[in-house]
Amino acid sequence: MHGFAARDDVVRSGAPEDDDTVLRILVVEDDEGDAVLVREHLQDGGLPHETVWVRTVDDALSHLAASDCVLLDLGLPDAMGLGALQRVLAAGAPPVVVLTGLSDTDAGVEAVAAGAQDYLVKGDVGPDLLARAVRYAVQRRRLEDTGRALYQSLVRAAETTRLERALLPTPAVRDPRLEVRVGYRAGRDGLLGGDFYDVVERPDGTVLVMVGDVCGHGPDEAALGATLRTAWRTLVLAGIGADEILELLERVLAAERARPEIFTTVSMLAVHPDRRTADLYLAGHPVPLRLGPPSALLPAGQRGRALGIPVGGGWPAERLELGDRWRLLFYTDGLLEATVGDGTQRLGKAGLLEVADRTLRGDVETDGAVRPDEDPVVGMLLSGVRARHGGDLVDDAAVVLVGWGG
Repeated sequence: MHGFAARDDVVRSGAPEDDDTVLRILVVEDDEGDAVLVREHLQDGGLPHETVWVRTVDDALSHLAASDCVLLDLGLPDAMGLGALQRVLAAGAPPVVVLTGLSDTDAGVEAVAAGAQDYLVKGDVGPDLLARAVRYAVQRRRLEDTGRALYQSLVRAAETTRLERALLPTPAVRDPRLEVRVGYRAGRDGLLGGDFYDVVERPDGTVLVMVGDVCGHGPDEAALGATLRTAWRTLVLAGIGADEILELLERVLAAERARPEIFTTVSMLAVHPDRRTADLYLAGHPVPLRLGPPSALLPAGQRGRALGIPVGGGWPAERLELGDRWRLLFYTDGLLEATVGDGTQRLGKAGLLEVADRTLRGDVETDGAVRPDEDPVVGMLLSGVRARHGGDLVDDAAVVLVGWGG
């Protein structure tokens, strides 16, 4: 004889304890005799389980989160017919199997259409049928959840691909003699951050190179970076003077950022048509390298503030005399912030210069993670930094290498 206490009490029955297989079943039934019968059928059906019995939907709502399946009567004191089902589904119920009387089979069909996994007629239910219905309901919900998660994953992957194209576009350069190499590595969490780059050649032969980094890390920063990168290319293609671009880009930042404390660092180069001279603009960004070996930092006497910082000052140009042959490396601070040794020191500029030289000499130690679709030189450089760091970088890193061979 199975005894039931007051409707608010929890009554557990069932099977040997097995955390991997025991199903937690919530029986919502106001008739004590029917509830006892359901419990006995579950035991006789050989389904490892534990049950909680309540008499009303109101009582059931507090048990939904801890349940794997709900057996729901459609005739309850506080809810009748589909109203009972709708209330538990709206509260985030696990899979629901409804229980109907012999004359209510139409209601059972309507309940399945409304979101129940199955319906059973009380007078026709035996141990095997009930156990099978519960097991299948749980399995179907798990398959639905898995399919939904897979779909969401595919959607996120497609969105990430579109966002990556906006942050990291194909360089728009016509001059075949100009060397342009680009690369990017996401940080440790694998998500895109706010790093972005672009390279565009104007009709007069001027080539503009840009690398930027929105402070912070996450989807909002990535979306803002994509907006700024798109705006930068638009300004370049519109023929805006190089000395005006950063000011206009800051206006876009101010209009599009979610919070006033968000800022962006940018390094920009305007290579003149003669390919021997260029103007460098720095907006709070790490100084680019002139590659050797030996590699060295470019002159940085004219440094400007980061975009979005509410202080005075602009972005004066640093005129560079490049000569007949040169290679320059632009990058974001994810490379500099790689930790080395015991993890208390950063790679820094000196470490990056060494990795760059060893990459160009071909004797850099890598982590073996150069991707097949990656530019070999930039890929070796990024892999060399990762090897020094000991794995995935904490922050994402964008790299642009531009060069001229005379």
